[in-house]
Amino acid sequence: MKREREEMESSSIVWQSPANPPQRHDYIFNNGVRYVRPYYFEFISHAKKRWAGKTIVDLFTDEFKGRPRDYYVSAVESGRIQVEGKTVPTSYIVRSSQKISHFLHRHEPPVMALDVLILQKEPDVLTVYKPASVPVHPCGQYRKNTVVGILQAEHDFAPLFPIHRLDRLVSGLLILARSASKADFFRKQIESGVVEKKYIAKVIGVFPEDEIIVNANVNFNAREGISTAEVSEDCDNGITALKGKVACTKFNRISTDGKHSIVSCRPITGRTHQIRVHLQYICHPIANDTLYLSESVDNVSTEGIRANREFRKFSKSDSDVGSGDASEKGSKNDFTIDPVCTNCPNLAPKGYDGYEEGLWLHCVQYSGPGWVYECPLPDWAIIS
Repeated sequence: MKREREEMESSSIVWQSPANPPQRHDYIFNNGVRYVRPYYFEFISHAKKRWAGKTIVDLFTDEFKGRPRDYYVSAVESGRIQVEGKTVPTSYIVRSSQKISHFLHRHEPPVMALDVLILQKEPDVLTVYKPASVPVHPCGQYRKNTVVGILQAEHDFAPLFPIHRLDRLVSGLLILARSASKADFFRKQIESGVVEKKYIAKVIGVFPEDEIIVNANVNFNAREGISTAEVSEDCDNGITALKGKVACTKFNRISTDGKHSIVSCRPITGRTHQIRVHLQYICHPIANDTLYLSESVDNVSTEGIRANREFRKFSKSDSDVGSGDASEKGSKNDFTIDPVCTNCPNLAPKGYDGYEEGLWLHCVQYSGPGWVYECPLPDWAIIS
C-alpha cells in the first residue's frame, strides 16, 4: 500500500470534476457501441446525518455497495477517499456535514453509437433527434455519455438546458434551451398546461379504432424503477386511497398489421413512465418493453431484438465512425489501467455488456403558443 501511495503521489493523474467539459477524444467507438475513455474523477458529497458516527470505511461499505469493503479500505489508505481534503485512517469517525471526496477511476456505461442529430438550430433553442439508450443529461453513472455531454464535445454547444425529459431508452425530439431565460420561458408554459406533446409507440395487438383516454394515477417506485397504474375502487369502507399522481393520456390508432399497432400517444400530464404504464394498463403494452410487458400477453414480441440488430447497421462501426477525428475505434489498450480500480481492464463498468435495445416509443412533436418542433419517425413506425 505504501508503494501504491508513492506511485500516486509521483504520477501525473489529472482529477476531473463537473467543471471539466467533455472532449472529442473522450469517446471510443467499437462494434456499434459508444464508450467513454475511463477517466479520474472527484466525487464530492457532504455527510448526511445518518452517516455520522460511522467509520469512513463502514460508511462507504454500507452506502455504496457497488464495490467490496477491501476496495474502500485501500481507497482510504491510499488517499483516494478523503475528508475535508485530508487523508484519514480507516478508523476515522465521520461527522455530519463533513465534505467527503472519493477520487475514482470512472468507467461510464456504454450507449449505442448513434449520432445526436441536430434538427433545428436557433439563437436560443436547439432541437435534436435523441437516440435510444443515451440519457439526456448527467445522472447516476452517466456524465459524458449523455446528449448534453455529446453535444458539448462534438459541437461545442454549452450551456444547454433541456426543457423536457425523455427516458434513456426512448428516442425522438429533444428541445434544449441555450439560455436560462429561454428555459424559464418553456418551463412556465409547460407548468401552465399549454404545451402539447405527441409520441408514437408500437404496441402489442390490434388497438381499438376509437380514441381511448386513460385516467389512471401513476405511482412510481424509485427503488424498483417501475411505475404502476392506479384507479379508485369502491369497497366496503368507501373509496380506496391512491398513492400515485393524477395522470391522463390520450391514445389513437394510426395503423395495424393484425399483430402490432402504431399508436399516437398524447400525455396530458408528465409522470414517470406514464405512456408505458398506461399502455400496459389497457392491455396494449409497448411490444418490446420488457419492463411492462404483462404476463397475460401471449404474443410477446421478439422482433425488437432483430430490429435493433438492423438499427445498429447504421450506427458507427469500426470502419465508419461518422465524426472524423472526433471518433476512433478502440479497446482496453486505449487507456491506462488503474491497479486500484475494480472495473479495469474493461472499458465498461461491471454489469454492462454494451448491447441494449431501444424502446419502441418515440417523441414526435412538442408545440405551444406560436411554436412547434417536430422529429422524423423511426423505421419501426412503418407497418402495413
